[in-house]
Amino acid sequence: MTSTSFNPIPHYTVSSGDLPRIALLATGGTIAGSAADATRTAGYQAGALGVQDLLAAVPALGSVAHIHAEQVAQIDSKDMSVALWQKLAARVNALLSQPDVAGAVITHGTDTLEETAYYLHLTVNSRKPVVLTAAMRPATALSADGPLNLLNAVRVATDPISAGRGVMVAVNNQIHCARDVIKTSTYKVDAFHSPEIGLLGWVQDERVAFQRAALQYHTVESEFVGLSGELPAVEVVSSYAGVSRIAVDALVEAGVQGIVVAGTGNGSLHSLLQQALAEAVQRGVTVVRAARVGSGHVMHNGAAPDDQYGFVSAGNLHPFKARVLLMLALQAGVAHERMQSLFDEY
Repeated sequence: MTSTSFNPIPHYTVSSGDLPRIALLATGGTIAGSAADATRTAGYQAGALGVQDLLAAVPALGSVAHIHAEQVAQIDSKDMSVALWQKLAARVNALLSQPDVAGAVITHGTDTLEETAYYLHLTVNSRKPVVLTAAMRPATALSADGPLNLLNAVRVATDPISAGRGVMVAVNNQIHCARDVIKTSTYKVDAFHSPEIGLLGWVQDERVAFQRAALQYHTVESEFVGLSGELPAVEVVSSYAGVSRIAVDALVEAGVQGIVVAGTGNGSLHSLLQQALAEAVQRGVTVVRAARVGSGHVMHNGAAPDDQYGFVSAGNLHPFKARVLLMLALQAGVAHERMQSLFDEY
């Protein structure tokens, strides 16, 4: 089941009184998944349940916020698209521009949550809280984690101390920065971590607490707010033992504008791949060197002669987030000479 249009459902009231108004945008995922019986945590249908079902499972929301709910999509997040990112950002910006909306919560599948979160982190034009949440177990499972994650995400979105912190991810009682969080397990409830930088904060019961700030440019400080049009083609390749240059050569011939390479170690590259990427730069392709290892940072001119070949190092950005930033940078017309400083700043 797939939908890429915005179809607001009838207003679903889960509160009364003078509570903050939160926009809830549902996109499907495991948090809305359904399995044949309660013992199954795999082999379920993602996105099977609608947003009204998610809200009905968390009656405690009525004491936290007044919810305006919309069903944006009902997909397995493995099928997330750039077009849906753009539509989601536009809808978030439109809702947050309304004075009576205090923040936004987005329910999302776990597979591409970190990419969607980072795209929004760079394109949402508001200081109001935007919080993504998800689940590792379908809604029908024993001990489903979705209901508490949703409640906690709304709590984070309603708390005034959450403002100005960029887009966040609230799962498993933890609050992560969209820039730093990655999925680290195929099955654990505690699947999301920010390996290099650590948590932004935590949420438990009625308390929301932050331990650090997000220092890189984001949301209202981002130069990518308000961009429109098709995003340039950027693909990801990997370096590994015995790799060939076939993929790089094919992508260049296909006309991609950027390539992110997930290198070994400190972003190191097999000699054959390095040569292919250097030739790609000569043909006008922007090449960003990231690491496949999951944590740490890629030093400029560290494991490859970046300046000699015209490569950009991704710092501690995960390869797939580096792709998001590179797409936006190319769409904005950022000059090659500025690319390295841009990756340092974002």
